Amino acid sequence: MRTGMRMIRTIRSIRMNSRISIACMISKDEVRHIAALARIGLGEKEIEKFSVDLSSILDFIEQLKEVDIANVEAIGHITGMENITREDKANDFGNTSGIKKLFPEEKGGYDKVKSVL
Repeated sequence: MRTGMRMIRTIRSIRMNSRISIACMISKDEVRHIAALARIGLGEKEIEKFSVDLSSILDFIEQLKEVDIANVEAIGHITGMENITREDKANDFGNTSGIKKLFPEEKGGYDKVKSVL
């Protein structure tokens, strides 16, 4: 009985401070379901806490939906930089004989090195 009264007082104080309505409160069963989907074990106190916390998050999202964004230009990056690409083409490397001298062995036209693994 005391826990229920404490929860009611908590909800009342939150409603006064952050505009959460009882209609959008997430139920304990919904919190349990979300916790089960996320494979998170929650105690009763945590379930009550997350019920209020998740409800306040959803209420904030509802407030964000009220913002007029009709004249806001969409951006992909804050700096405005774009990818700079170059043409993908093969270039001849002039010093192949010098590189081949660095390999310890050659077998069948291939340069042989020690195994890595």
